[in-house]
Amino acid sequence: MKGKIFTLVAGVAVVVGALSLSGVLAPNQVISLTVFVGIILSILLFWRLRVAFALFGVFVLLASGLLDIPHFIEFAGLDIIAFLIGMMIVIGFLEERHFFEYLLEKIVGTSSSSIRLLFILMSAAAFSAALVDEVTSILFMTALVLRIAGALGASFIPLLILVIFATNIGSSATVVGNPVGVMIALRAGLGFSDFLRWATPISLLTLLMTVPIGYFYFRGYFQELDRKLKEAKMVQANVAERINNGQAKLDRVALLLFLGTIGLLVAHTPLEVALGLEKNTLLLGAPMLGAGVALILEGQRARELVERRVDWWTLLFFLLFFSTVGTLKYVGVTGTIARTIYDFVGDNQILFLTMTGYIAGFLSAFMDNILAIATVIAVAQDLQALGVNVAPLWWILLFAGTLMGNMT
Repeated sequence: MKGKIFTLVAGVAVVVGALSLSGVLAPNQVISLTVFVGIILSILLFWRLRVAFALFGVFVLLASGLLDIPHFIEFAGLDIIAFLIGMMIVIGFLEERHFFEYLLEKIVGTSSSSIRLLFILMSAAAFSAALVDEVTSILFMTALVLRIAGALGASFIPLLILVIFATNIGSSATVVGNPVGVMIALRAGLGFSDFLRWATPISLLTLLMTVPIGYFYFRGYFQELDRKLKEAKMVQANVAERINNGQAKLDRVALLLFLGTIGLLVAHTPLEVALGLEKNTLLLGAPMLGAGVALILEGQRARELVERRVDWWTLLFFLLFFSTVGTLKYVGVTGTIARTIYDFVGDNQILFLTMTGYIAGFLSAFMDNILAIATVIAVAQDLQALGVNVAPLWWILLFAGTLMGNMT
């Protein structure tokens, strides 16, 4: 613990000293960037205490006059937070009704060979991540993989790795699959239909490439899995019976809520045009409506659903971190970074997109994809103000934050 604290203090001190001596940044920019770096280091060294350090950081920004209450509210990303709260309530309700268990039971019941099992599991992981979210998808898919491996007496590691890959791939297909997509959609003004047009085909192609590559890479494991499948005679309905005990039943109310929420998300753009609403108004409204219906259906357990199923700890950290990133933009740090990038790449769009994409991707792999992309989005907005065409960059950031997150 003491060693980590020393590392944190030393890291912040080095940053402060280097920036102060360089003369590139003004004093207020040095303070803002120091707070930001301090929070990033606290994430790496004290993951469980990240909210505490984020609170300290926001206090420093407020006390130094770099951040006031109106700008704190503006920078906090309340639209993103509200979207995530609504979706968490809807997903929590569906989980309480065992909706996903039923779907997975039906899916697994059709597998009779290792390649077919792999394709079904990876497709189910990608599809569920795209339509629900990656966290929910990976929780259920991990449980399913562990049950399958346990029933067969096989190692779960290769299968689980590929399912995780598929989950991250699928989460890039739609706006609801990953908080990264939510941030990009709301900050770039992109709708669900834009994701279906540009992101979904790339995600599908990536998934179709990953399945055979994964099967070939772990071919020895899957050959052994084939043998175990035949020995255990786990085919069709017997798979569901042994793995899930055949207990899952379809909840029609949960199905209607799921289809209604997804349907409204898909159709939000034409509905906004028809109703004369601002872009992405119903993108934010859809999970609100779904969450409201879910809470009414829960009745007396509504409060419990909100308290247990919404990840308030993570959302609070996001809110605080977004405000520190907003302060970087407010005092001109991201503008300085944007100008440096602009002067370096000039009119070379390919170099600009490649460099920015890899920076975002490696930050996502070794830091956290949501925090990394939130930071790069602020720089992208300043680049846009300089006249740079950032339209392709939004999609590069999406895939950098999701696909390159598979590195670690």
